[in-house]
Amino acid sequence: MSKKMTAPAVRGRKVRSGADPLVMVTAYDAPGARIADEAGVDVILVGDSVAMVVLGYDDTLQVTVDDMARHTAAVARARPGALIVGDLPWMSYHVSVEETVRNAAALVRAGAQAVKLEGGRKRVPMIEAIVAAEMPVMGHIGLTPQSVHAMGGFKVQGRQHDAALALMEDAKALEHAGCFSIVLEGVPDEVARLVTDSVDVPTIGIGAGPHCDGQVLVFHDLLGIEDRIVPKFVRRYASVKADSVAAVRSFAEDVRTGRFPSSEESYHLSGEVAETLGLYGSAPGISA
Repeated sequence: MSKKMTAPAVRGRKVRSGADPLVMVTAYDAPGARIADEAGVDVILVGDSVAMVVLGYDDTLQVTVDDMARHTAAVARARPGALIVGDLPWMSYHVSVEETVRNAAALVRAGAQAVKLEGGRKRVPMIEAIVAAEMPVMGHIGLTPQSVHAMGGFKVQGRQHDAALALMEDAKALEHAGCFSIVLEGVPDEVARLVTDSVDVPTIGIGAGPHCDGQVLVFHDLLGIEDRIVPKFVRRYASVKADSVAAVRSFAEDVRTGRFPSSEESYHLSGEVAETLGLYGSAPGISA
């Protein structure tokens, strides 16, 4: 990406105003950030999904602010032109306004240019405090993975009339609180369209159909780095795990059969030095 993306620039990207849809992917380290940035994405989310796709946990509830700061810093070191958004993890914005602002600042100090938190109207005081501290906030409503136990699992949200209206009210509340964009996760596409039309900030969908102002996928899912069962909304654009397994298997076979390393892949003494050591002509690969 040639031009640095900013939170105000993202805020202005409503499709109904003629803007191109936003593209957001997750990344958790410098190589991932470079790949995402060279591909031209608008936003890199250092997601708490790092818990599952990198750290091996079953859900997102295990990661800490320190974990998120460490991965945010790794992404920031790649100096991407994409906007870097750091995910505030579970229990980092639930206890008090003061603690919330402190935790948001920790991610910004690590290199985030904005933070994301989950929840609707009940998060308004936290969002307002972060925004008042001059840190941009991305909202997240619908299926909120940090609430997995309260929701009874990873279930589509907003299927009923009242629940759909509640999502619209949540989105309006987040906009009024100062969010520059809102992630909509795991909601029917019709509901996502209603929510998107009800606010003036862009929505970014994941499992929310085609009518949002942008889309996000997890880096490891879209590249096929994982081959676990994925939700129906994931489209795989590569098979990196399968290709990687095949490559490592070929390496192992070459090592075991003596095909690796070859003479061309090895360093050699000069013939003069080899001769002084009594090696010249006695071992294959010694060059004059």
